[in-house]
Amino acid sequence: MLAPVVHITPLTKIRRHRELPFPGNIIVRQGQKVEARDVIAEAQLEPEHILLDIARSLHVSLEKADDLIQRAAGEFVTKDDLIAGPAGITQRVVRAPRSGRIVVAGDGQVLMEVNTPPYELHAGIPGTITDLIPDRGAVIETTGALVQGVWGNGRAEFGLMQTKLDSPDSHLTRDMLDVSLRGAIVLGGYCDDPQVLQKAAEIPLRGLIFVSMHTAMIPHAQKAQFPVLVLEGFGFHPLNAIGYNVLVTNNGREIALNAESVNHYKGIRPEIVIPLDAGNDLHDMSLAVEDFSPGQKVRIIKAPYIGKTGSITTLSQEPLKFPSGIRALGAYITLADDEQVKVPLANLEKVI
Repeated sequence: MLAPVVHITPLTKIRRHRELPFPGNIIVRQGQKVEARDVIAEAQLEPEHILLDIARSLHVSLEKADDLIQRAAGEFVTKDDLIAGPAGITQRVVRAPRSGRIVVAGDGQVLMEVNTPPYELHAGIPGTITDLIPDRGAVIETTGALVQGVWGNGRAEFGLMQTKLDSPDSHLTRDMLDVSLRGAIVLGGYCDDPQVLQKAAEIPLRGLIFVSMHTAMIPHAQKAQFPVLVLEGFGFHPLNAIGYNVLVTNNGREIALNAESVNHYKGIRPEIVIPLDAGNDLHDMSLAVEDFSPGQKVRIIKAPYIGKTGSITTLSQEPLKFPSGIRALGAYITLADDEQVKVPLANLEKVI
């Protein structure tokens, strides 16, 4: 059985593909060094159309509105240029909400076509461009610590990590956040209070990392304008020992927080990348896939041992019977505290 891989490592070589969702222009070159916020590719979006209801805005009839329209189809206007009016005692007018081109003017309405800013693809992590992906993006390589999680709200940021994690089983509460954390990415424990997200937005923070989170928080986290990443899962779960050591020892460093959604087919997980200097003898383990085998470090992803890490002692050759009544291929695991447990292989993921 192939082992799902989760990366929790203090130092490794990391290669990441950054691609536009549709064809565009690449603006970096192979071998170029980039920072996390550098734009590496961009694509022009389809123009947006805005319909201005002149008659309603000026409180006049359609015929009168046509007489008050000051622009003709094909004209270019800039933001706040006069479109129609003035009308009435108060001299009501309609101005261009954005720069663009008049497409249609008549029947009491004006249709504008406005250009939207190009879609920009940011590097996401500091590193070196090792390959270009034609019309789409690039491959970026860096070295550093890597900690992957289980859920993200689809956003990304780069900034200083400040920890509010006193122990693997800490809770993060609203009163633990204050203005001294402005612009930081905060690492906290379990959270079940939506007001934490509200306080984070008010400060504002650049991102939040939860060890675990109550399921009721999901819709609030999805609406957040900053990245939210969950490391262990939903419900109260302490942080595994390996991840705790990696993150706490790097407190105060700049990190790349990519809270993208899990995609098992592409091997994508939400993750934290902590750029660190290293030698040239590191191997790229970020895309490793292999079978379970004795001696491997693993993390248990289901109850009753969820979040615990250990090593595979032996693999069963025949299905084992578990307390739930199911029979499945499993393994005997030695946990970090030397406790011996048996776990279905489907409840394990390899830790690198």
